[in-house]
Amino acid sequence: MRRMKKLVLASASPRRKELLSQIGLDFIVCPSDAEEVITKTVPAEIVMELAKTKAEAIWKKTEQENCIVLGADTIVVKDDEILGKPKDDQDAARMIQMLQGNVHQVYTGVCFYYREEGSDSDLEKCHLFYGCTDVQVAPMSRQEIATYLQQGEHRDKAGAYGIQGFFERYIEGIRGDYANVVGLPVGLVYRELTKLGLIEA
Repeated sequence: MRRMKKLVLASASPRRKELLSQIGLDFIVCPSDAEEVITKTVPAEIVMELAKTKAEAIWKKTEQENCIVLGADTIVVKDDEILGKPKDDQDAARMIQMLQGNVHQVYTGVCFYYREEGSDSDLEKCHLFYGCTDVQVAPMSRQEIATYLQQGEHRDKAGAYGIQGFFERYIEGIRGDYANVVGLPVGLVYRELTKLGLIEA
């Protein structure tokens, strides 16, 4: 695969870095420190808004004609409640209790900032999309929840879990893209990049 422009990942997430590397994309990392302000109420719109905020902050700092900035954000949703990163262990226990024995949704919004070339004046473009995956969590006993929390994995993760870690033992199944639950729907990212002509297959 030949890179046509420099791809910039506006995220410090090691999981997103690993996912992009797995599909053979060449990129650099420039984490966004933009303040996350939510004005939307629909989960898909929320993650796209947050992804745009991250990408836009880095876009303003780059040599814009030479790059594509990729911003992403992931949220966990159960019964219309957005489960962010838990405030403490008690909050994490509350979230896991909600998720156990039920199906929930994981949304990841993605934003590309780039310049469209080939016209009289290059146009700044902002391309938004998202992935959504259903996740079925097995019923968990109080002891299993306590055992999970002892691992400490929950402290920096939306919904108090990461599907690629210890919590995977409690996953009954998913419907949709596994990578989306990890943090970036890389298959969809690749297809959108190629559709827009930003990379060549």
